[in-house]
Amino acid sequence: MHPVWMKRHPVATYFALAYAISWAIGVPLALQAQGVTQTHLPFALHYLTAFGPALAGLAIAFMLGEPLAGARAQTSAPLHHRVPWWIVGFGSPLLMFTAAQFVARVAGQQPPSWQALGQVHFLPELGLTAWCLWFATSGCGEEIGWRGFLLPRLQEHHSPLRSSALLTIGWAAWHIPAFFYIPGYAALGLLILPGFFFSLFAGAVVLTWLYNVSGGSVMPAILWHASFNFVTASPAVAGLTAGVTSMFVVAWAVAVLVGGGLRRGRPSRPAPYTSRPTERPL
Repeated sequence: MHPVWMKRHPVATYFALAYAISWAIGVPLALQAQGVTQTHLPFALHYLTAFGPALAGLAIAFMLGEPLAGARAQTSAPLHHRVPWWIVGFGSPLLMFTAAQFVARVAGQQPPSWQALGQVHFLPELGLTAWCLWFATSGCGEEIGWRGFLLPRLQEHHSPLRSSALLTIGWAAWHIPAFFYIPGYAALGLLILPGFFFSLFAGAVVLTWLYNVSGGSVMPAILWHASFNFVTASPAVAGLTAGVTSMFVVAWAVAVLVGGGLRRGRPSRPAPYTSRPTERPL
């Protein structure tokens, strides 16, 4: 890809590369699961697809000679400002799951235990160490790309709300191959896409808010995504507990939007470098 085109269109380049890396694994797994090909790939390779967004973001930032968050990235916020938001990112999904367990018990259902969250697709049971799997994959693998590279560049040209919507479109489409081989997705097929998109958008609003209020730190998003997948992605989590946990995220997103949490804008940035163009088309 020509470097001049890449500099003019970093977002489009990012999506092309992130999809290419992840789908190079996801598409063969989908074709195998659907019986289109007769390969014998281990489905545990699925977890490598999560690193496509991070690898794409890091590669493009390196080729552009810019920090991950872009040439106009602000100086990092002080550690004492960032750490509380790391705690919020890590702990809030765990609190939502705890509340969902309580709701399930009140409704007369037996919620999944914390130990059951170690049941993950395509791998042996991991117990509580499953959180480390989600931290490495959904956390670092995805969020270094989605919120570390992509979100700050979208916010250079768009409002936080519109940036969240645009990011959600690309984020949702990136998942498409998984709908043909992940058991829970495959059982429902593409009919689940509208609800899936809505839930991703709610999560994107929350993660944009976390990124902005933390001064542009991607770590709260990494920790939030890891903890959220830990309490929702296990096949042991279904029914009322999963639904209530997801509804808490929707309620959080609504509170952010109604309360004007995204209208307060993106993290502050210094003036753009004079040696670089101040506008970068998408």
